[in-house]
Amino acid sequence: MEKRVFNEQTGISYTLQGDYYLPDLELPEQEDKPIGLWGQRHLKYIKQHRKILYINLLTSGKLSKHLADIDNRAEDMFSRLVKQMVERDGVTEQLKADNQMEWVARMNNICNRATETVKNDLIYN
Repeated sequence: MEKRVFNEQTGISYTLQGDYYLPDLELPEQEDKPIGLWGQRHLKYIKQHRKILYINLLTSGKLSKHLADIDNRAEDMFSRLVKQMVERDGVTEQLKADNQMEWVARMNNICNRATETVKNDLIYN
């Protein structure tokens, strides 16, 4: 038996592995982009709940770009939401100077609300 076979109709070569010929498939080159916390959360979500989207992005070589884009959009949205909520709720540097515990409590509340909004709108969508 031949070790390698090429099928001219499909354009795919096959390699003998034991008793079976398996296709020689490779994923396309992907550009390595840094993926932050938001991108990692989205990756975990699409792996578990949107498997077809995950496989399509992975096999087309667009997964890294997609995750980096989601990460950037989520970070921008989070920063914008925190800034808007701080202004709306009146959390100021004066409050920080006068009552640090109150300032920390309000800022934690704002960050948690912004995180939940980003998760619902971008990460788990």
